[in-house]
Amino acid sequence: MSKPSSIYLDYNATAPIRPEARDAVLRAFEVAGNPSSVHASGRAARDIVETARAQVAALVGVVPGSVTFVSGGTEANALAIGSAAFSGFNRVIVSEGEHDAVLETAAASGLQVLKMPLDADGVARLDWLEEALSDEGRALVCLMLANNETGVIQPVAQAAALVRAADGWLHVDAVQAAGKIAIDFTALGADTMALSAHKLGGPQGVGALVAGTRATIVRQQHGGGQERGRRAGTENVAGIAGFGAAAEAALRDLPSLANQGTWRDALAERVKAAGAVVLGGGARRLPQTLCLAAEGFASQIQVMNLDLAGVMVSAGSACSSGKVKASRVVEAMGRPDLAPFALRVSGGWATTEQDWISCGDAWLAAYSRIGARRREVA
Repeated sequence: MSKPSSIYLDYNATAPIRPEARDAVLRAFEVAGNPSSVHASGRAARDIVETARAQVAALVGVVPGSVTFVSGGTEANALAIGSAAFSGFNRVIVSEGEHDAVLETAAASGLQVLKMPLDADGVARLDWLEEALSDEGRALVCLMLANNETGVIQPVAQAAALVRAADGWLHVDAVQAAGKIAIDFTALGADTMALSAHKLGGPQGVGALVAGTRATIVRQQHGGGQERGRRAGTENVAGIAGFGAAAEAALRDLPSLANQGTWRDALAERVKAAGAVVLGGGARRLPQTLCLAAEGFASQIQVMNLDLAGVMVSAGSACSSGKVKASRVVEAMGRPDLAPFALRVSGGWATTEQDWISCGDAWLAAYSRIGARRREVA
């Protein structure tokens, strides 16, 4: 029996590298200089870095000097949280839907940690936030732009107004949203924002922290004075080049990516008709993300069955060393009964409508087999 052709629908874990990014990386490998050197090769490497900085800045509507290159979204989140801890903030408020890169860093920051609850659709409770901000002490508030599991887009601009009124600092993890929806950093009112190249078709191992004028970035990594003293260490020139090229391509492709909302919704209707629940379906979401759950159809079993059918998806976040466990995001939405059954389907720049249709065919076939086995046992 021949192996089925592969369909990749796990872009929220990592996106396949875009041709533009791959070409930029290969061109950068031909430049031998250190971007801190003043000779011709060093200046050529510096030009690559600064071109990419402008490309990444354009993706979120900021000036290039606002962008600090780091090793990825995790380091960007850590740099923001660590900077706030050094800047007189004594507590950190994190939404219960945040990625572990934020939750774990907040827990290790030495600050008091408060968790902002989510509503039934996975949207952060701003009424709770407003009350929490009225307490004494300056707060760092961490609110992601879009959830990595459900795709739910958070009310960042509204949260920013509350945070600024309380003289707080708003950090936004935009790792999952960048390249999938339009982002205007200034309009959102964020103080800092984390980005990652591999989520939008760039290489793994490179990201950026975007900082506004209200944020004081305190370097956590010491050594040389790279990145305007914000992050020591020789820049990853090839990775940064790929990041810039991917950011430029993602910005160009935003209108076409929005079309996936129609394909996603068509799949949602098919699985709902079979008895599944769409999580976050009542909220605004990323157009290419679907989170579903069918009671009795364990996440790991779904992933395995779809993989055998040639469809690659995931169960929640892909940042747990290959472990599949109940979704804490779904639990925070008040559905612990569905948490062990949550499945994430996520498309991206190379996804076709047929990919979404084939995923639905494979899921429905697997769900039907599971149901038949249960009936046999009964």
